[in-house]
Amino acid sequence: MKNIDRVILVVLDSVGIGFSADADEYGDLGANTLGHIADAVGLDVPNMHKMGLGNIAPIKGLNPLKQTTAAYGMAKEVSKGKDTTTGHWEIAGLTLTEPFPTYPNGFPKEIMDEFEQKTGRGTIGNKVASGTAIIDELGDAHVETGKLIIYTSADSVFQIAAHEEIVPIDELYRYCEIAREMLNVGRVIARPFIGESGNYTRTPNRHDYSLEPIGETMMDRIKSANQSVMAVGKISDIFGGRGFTDSVRTKDNQEGIDRTIEYINTDKKGLIFTNLVDFDMHFGHRRDVKGYRQCLEEFDQRLPEITSAMKENDMLIITADHGNDPIFKGTDHTREHIPILVYGKNIKAEDIGFRNSFTDIAATIEDVLLNKSAENSFTKAII
Repeated sequence: MKNIDRVILVVLDSVGIGFSADADEYGDLGANTLGHIADAVGLDVPNMHKMGLGNIAPIKGLNPLKQTTAAYGMAKEVSKGKDTTTGHWEIAGLTLTEPFPTYPNGFPKEIMDEFEQKTGRGTIGNKVASGTAIIDELGDAHVETGKLIIYTSADSVFQIAAHEEIVPIDELYRYCEIAREMLNVGRVIARPFIGESGNYTRTPNRHDYSLEPIGETMMDRIKSANQSVMAVGKISDIFGGRGFTDSVRTKDNQEGIDRTIEYINTDKKGLIFTNLVDFDMHFGHRRDVKGYRQCLEEFDQRLPEITSAMKENDMLIITADHGNDPIFKGTDHTREHIPILVYGKNIKAEDIGFRNSFTDIAATIEDVLLNKSAENSFTKAII
């Protein structure tokens, strides 16, 4: 018996902690999201520092501590790719031997023709682009013609941007469902926006349509054991809605933290799985280093609210899914290791070392909740 009956798993989207050994294969040699932010503008995160964040890897201003309040370590990604779906699936116990397809030159004509025929709307764009830049570039043409703005990135995504007054939200979601049925990309994403020429802004009505996981995840097994599996943010979307008993979408990190604490305050046992996306969406892709720093500091300021709400047999894991270094070239994700912080009243503050896969997180969660031991679990080091 591990004396843990609930795990709170919080993914700080894109908060990587240094380039991986295979980063050169992805053009990411030298990337370091946390390290470069601290080097460039400083980083004041006293609560994560006390937990041991500075013990994981060198971060300016976060000196290693002799005594920490949490267990700490880092993990490398085994799966091929560096996108949200790949990272979260590996955290949940699945590894991909082949990456999802990407379209650096835009989507083929036959795909676009079929999509236009099925939706009854024309399209514009169809290229790799930043989400904010492309609505600035093509927003006026979209408003004038009603044609859908299609774009992608270095990740396996088919993104559809549309003004909410031109294409109602339900209609945009229906177009995404059509694309999802057509394509084997990792995600189809609805990207609604509002505003007028020269002042277009994206709204919180984003919706991700992921492929259904290729195999059974830790959530499937926890749910099958009649325990609760509560999703916060875009988590349910990332897994095609499978494996959850409860789910709530959120508009930003602050609401994500609020909803996580609300779940903690219930008596439900099992898993609370939260994604906080603002780091990636608002600051990583936009290469906004000061904004990224502020976002990290805002999370750290609210971390005591999470820990104080936790019950005796709760375990908190704070981690990430990939990097998105705001100092690095380009605007895409970076192939990086992820930090792991593990906190709880029954958790020993130990160094869990370098983990050879994100799946070690799933193995540990299943070990404590399902008594399902695995060689790659780090349970013995912390309990």
